[in-house]
Amino acid sequence: MNSSIDLYAHRGFSGRYPENTMIAFEEARKMQVAGIELDVQLTKDGEIVVIHDERIDRTTNGMGYVQEFSYKQLRLFDAGSWYDSRFSKQSIPTLVEVFEWMMDKKTKLTVNIELKNDRIYYPKLEEKVLRLIDEFDLEDQVILSSFNYDSLAKVRSLHSYIPTGLLFEGVSEDAIGKAKSIGAHLHCDMSFALSSYGKKAKQEGLDLRVYTINEMNDFLKLQQASVKVVMTDYPNRFSSTMFKGRRRKKPGQKYLTHSEKRALDQHV
Repeated sequence: MNSSIDLYAHRGFSGRYPENTMIAFEEARKMQVAGIELDVQLTKDGEIVVIHDERIDRTTNGMGYVQEFSYKQLRLFDAGSWYDSRFSKQSIPTLVEVFEWMMDKKTKLTVNIELKNDRIYYPKLEEKVLRLIDEFDLEDQVILSSFNYDSLAKVRSLHSYIPTGLLFEGVSEDAIGKAKSIGAHLHCDMSFALSSYGKKAKQEGLDLRVYTINEMNDFLKLQQASVKVVMTDYPNRFSSTMFKGRRRKKPGQKYLTHSEKRALDQHV
């Protein structure tokens, strides 16, 4: 059993803050998680922006596809009020902003960058992201993932060793072979991680990075299964003894139990 799991904040601390915004990333950093997960797409003028959906409707006060707007136009939209009016000043960040924030905070966070090109083809997305990673010298702190096998194959053709993760849903019989063919690890849901295929993947040397886990019972099952990474919307729900990258308890400091945290969550 792997008693220590790397915890990644899914789209930042998205359970308490608007997803994929700088405040969500900063609040996740304060939780001292091992990493954050975010999504990237390209604007009309080729800027790498951090947003999950292909359309901006759900998470901004605008409407339309990301690729229909220049970055200057996208920057004007409110990316926080959909979650809570307190966050009205949040905007859609660029990947450059995220990397600059990492430099400013001198953080050793791992950043899992999901290339959102499984529904819309973004020419040169892989090249642009890799170039930016190189410019900031962050190759040791980045994982590139995608549901698009061809995109990850392209990443591997462009870069021989940068860490990658093949995203997929459910219990896929061919995920292991596909991942190994391009030197990727597996970004899977819990059903795969706990299946015989998940066990086989680990035996064959593949890391399992599991999305998106928000309940302690599920976390404990994955801990028992010795997965490498758990991604969560609520990094505050998991004890510091459960994962790497969290601050050590100070002498005399008492952490809340999960039940106490759940009760507190209901009032916040």
